[in-house]
Amino acid sequence: MNKNMDVLEGAIKEAAQQGAQIIVTPEDGIYGWRLTRESIYPYLEDIPDPVVNWIPCTDPSRFGPAPVQERLSCMARNNSIYVVANIGDKKPCDSSDPSCPRDGRYQYNTDVVFDAQGKLVARYHKYNLFLGETQFNYPKEPEAVTFETPFGKFGIFTCFDILFYEPAVVLVSKMQVDTVLFPTAWMNVLPFLTAIEFHSAWAMGMRVNVLAANTHNTSMEMTGSGIYAPAGARTYSYNMKTEDGHLLIAELDAHPRLSPASPPAVSWNSYALSVERFSQNDHEFTGIIFEDLFTFTELTKPGGNLTVCQKDLCCHLSYKMAGKREDEVYVLGAFDGLHVFEGQYYLQICTLLKCPSTSLSTCGQPVETAQTKFEMFSLSGTFGTSYVFPEVLYSGVQLAPGEFEVLADGRLINRNTTSEPVLTVTLFGRWYEKDPPSKGPSISSFSMISLQVLLAWICLFLYC
Repeated sequence: MNKNMDVLEGAIKEAAQQGAQIIVTPEDGIYGWRLTRESIYPYLEDIPDPVVNWIPCTDPSRFGPAPVQERLSCMARNNSIYVVANIGDKKPCDSSDPSCPRDGRYQYNTDVVFDAQGKLVARYHKYNLFLGETQFNYPKEPEAVTFETPFGKFGIFTCFDILFYEPAVVLVSKMQVDTVLFPTAWMNVLPFLTAIEFHSAWAMGMRVNVLAANTHNTSMEMTGSGIYAPAGARTYSYNMKTEDGHLLIAELDAHPRLSPASPPAVSWNSYALSVERFSQNDHEFTGIIFEDLFTFTELTKPGGNLTVCQKDLCCHLSYKMAGKREDEVYVLGAFDGLHVFEGQYYLQICTLLKCPSTSLSTCGQPVETAQTKFEMFSLSGTFGTSYVFPEVLYSGVQLAPGEFEVLADGRLINRNTTSEPVLTVTLFGRWYEKDPPSKGPSISSFSMISLQVLLAWICLFLYC
């Protein structure tokens, strides 16, 4: 852990020297993730509620041995910067608690925040554990953790949390945070769920700043960090070629809702409900994306208008390619249903995407490169949810900040001819009210698929 903290300390010093006020470090960045419940236990510390008003750097033994918290606190204090880190918390329990694990303790995947004086100001226990996090428990209730700073109100959650209503949406919609702090160990899954793609889209859809720090491990498809504003990415990094980490620094509006650059509020289905269906291709077909059955129709012409529907969702596309290539196939797709693979959550998705080959049977499989640019596109859908996240991904897995916008009537459009060939243009909707009820996303709620099977499937899906 000290070796990992050496790396983080170097980044923290460099960020502070460049004037940064807060730095976010990755999930699992200190103790790693290849651990069992028993083997991680010696690495855990008792992390108190921040109301105790504690500076571990100056009073390290107040709550028992806390070498990790002490060192993180000193990093913050010595560099006069807020430090956000992901570590592990332990809390004893006994038979009077019917939920107490058999080993007599709760273990939590935990984010901590130390202010510029080194004081512990926030502690968050991850609620939506990803499949395989058997070393941890989830808290009995989701925690909505916020804290105030001289440069805005912050909220914090971790990785898989971002796909669910609690605590992610609650922090923004009800707690009105300005900026979300987001430590993550995110496995990239094309075409919709690469880290930079989805996290930037979430910031835009929720109209909030997001500071996303991803673990960098290319063997596990983990890469992609960014600093995202409601109008688009301010800076990001995606690197599958080396194992080198990367420090990202950018300036953000402390109160994005008050900024003139803040995008307008969007009625996501306004345009789509107001128009008649565009011409529908008679040759609709189905394809699988991340175990979800999409309805597709091919873009057979260099330009035009298309509609494809599934259940209550109709997706409308107007487009004009810069040139129609014979060796590339694009489709318009729709999905309206419950995703059940590595979790259970309801999706409504409209997508324009490139297929890996000219065979329609490959449509929906991952593809990283393309050669077709679009002079224009306009994508909209009859969404039943107001939570929709706009994604544009270019060839080479690149974002397109500043090149597209969402109109107030729900259309995702480009401003000029795309500067790079297009992989996907997507409206990724989450219909939280249709999620199945759950007491909390414990490992047992994930339909008993083992982590080994999941990772093998993702590996196959990503050709790793």
